Amino acid sequence: MPGLDSLESDMKAWRHDLHAHPEFGFEEKRTGAFVAQKLREFGLDEVVEGVGGTGVVGTLRRGTSNRAIALRADMDALKIAEQGAHAYRSRTPGLMHACGHDGHTSMLLGAARLLVDEGGFDGTIRFIFQPAEEWGKGALAMLDDGLMRRFPFDEIYGLHNMPGIPVGHFQTRTGPLMSAEDNFEITLRGVGGHASRPQQGNEVLVAACALVTNLQTIVSRRLSPTDIAVVSVTELVTDGTRNALPGLARILGDARSFRPEVSAEIERQMRIIAEGTALAYNCAVETIYTREFVPLINDTEAADAAIAAAATVFGADATSGTSELNTASEDFARFLDHVPGCFAFIGNGEASAPLHNPTFDFNDAALMGGMRFHAAIARRRLPVS
Repeated sequence: MPGLDSLESDMKAWRHDLHAHPEFGFEEKRTGAFVAQKLREFGLDEVVEGVGGTGVVGTLRRGTSNRAIALRADMDALKIAEQGAHAYRSRTPGLMHACGHDGHTSMLLGAARLLVDEGGFDGTIRFIFQPAEEWGKGALAMLDDGLMRRFPFDEIYGLHNMPGIPVGHFQTRTGPLMSAEDNFEITLRGVGGHASRPQQGNEVLVAACALVTNLQTIVSRRLSPTDIAVVSVTELVTDGTRNALPGLARILGDARSFRPEVSAEIERQMRIIAEGTALAYNCAVETIYTREFVPLINDTEAADAAIAAAATVFGADATSGTSELNTASEDFARFLDHVPGCFAFIGNGEASAPLHNPTFDFNDAALMGGMRFHAAIARRRLPVS
């Protein structure tokens, strides 16, 4: 049986290999094959590839209990050109692990090997390696592929590294933790013309600028101050040029919230503002509003169990059950529509570059803590009689 020092060394090697070979969502063929090979080498009872496209599910059974829990990691990388100088930096131009999914995958692989070697639980553990988290489609793809029917489980747990939190620290909370993400695209149509004679057309750039400003009143004036929400315009694209006024403008962005009724109100107010602004500037408008991520809401019992398990790994002083609300979004939330569970953050270091930054790198010092938490929550939720 390998010791913990050997396991930590192996997890670092796995992460560096995965970091050097990043793959975008639903393209994680090498990554999925790497994961499946390791799980088979460890001796899991069952390893199934191709779940939801490129996902992998490993199953480990011990004892006689009919209870099952799931532990989940994400595998996909981002379309970002890495600027790091590590020997294991990305070898694929334009792709990198800028969110630490290489570390998440390696921690869960380490937990699988530890639990195979040491046991200490009674029931079934599903190790879920999910594709395409970054664009919010991977969890749904696995669920649509029969995940709950083919690999049933009673609850689910997941981790994400977080820059700014010291390594060796753990944070989560009961109830809402991460926000929904809605996307919007508003198109204004008028009549373009020569920049020297604006009165002969009906340009839309001034209308678009007014609309961008007006959208900021949704959060500041149209929602309750007690509701946390963000509305961000991220792109303004026109068909104009230096001496030609545009006849078409597209405004794109996203909205974040923690409750479905707040999301619905943001959409309603956005449509009212868009229609009113278009009317004031005598142009046509079309608004497309879609919901990409749902809010991530932790189950109370599962969160309490995760906090208790984390305290045994990180220590009570480094374990917090009062994490701040996070307005980023996470595909893990889709699993929580089906079973209770808990998502949590572990520290990536106070000096860590931000997530999705071209210089980001998962901190190898966080691997052991994450691996041990996975094992601890599995044993706590599947106790040996």
